[in-house]
Amino acid sequence: MTTTTDRPANPSTAQLVARAADQVSRLVREEIALAKAEMAAKGKAVGTGVGLFAGAGFIALYGLGALIATGIIALALVVPLWLAALIVTVLLFAVAGLLVLLGRASLKRSAPLKPTEAIAGIQADLDVLKEHSRR
Repeated sequence: MTTTTDRPANPSTAQLVARAADQVSRLVREEIALAKAEMAAKGKAVGTGVGLFAGAGFIALYGLGALIATGIIALALVVPLWLAALIVTVLLFAVAGLLVLLGRASLKRSAPLKPTEAIAGIQADLDVLKEHSRR
């Protein structure tokens, strides 16, 4: 069984230019798709960080309510009751602090907010094209 190719042995300049344009067009589309995928992943990481910060704020509000309740109980009742309320307050703020640290770490991992891999790929492609155009 023999196979045939659509390419002539010596393609014309017009065919070479058309093929190059096709390849460049496909390459640009693939680089854009890579950039979109990379930005989606970074956007998801930023969303997680922002969500953790929001969670920290929500827990901190409970901490403020518990702190207020602790002050009231401390004035009105004996030591063991307000001490228990103070322990709950400290725990709530510790959870909020932990969420802040996790959110900050998530935001740091997602920085910088640009598609670095796609940019590097495009730069490499441009370097190859420049090199071939010099020959």
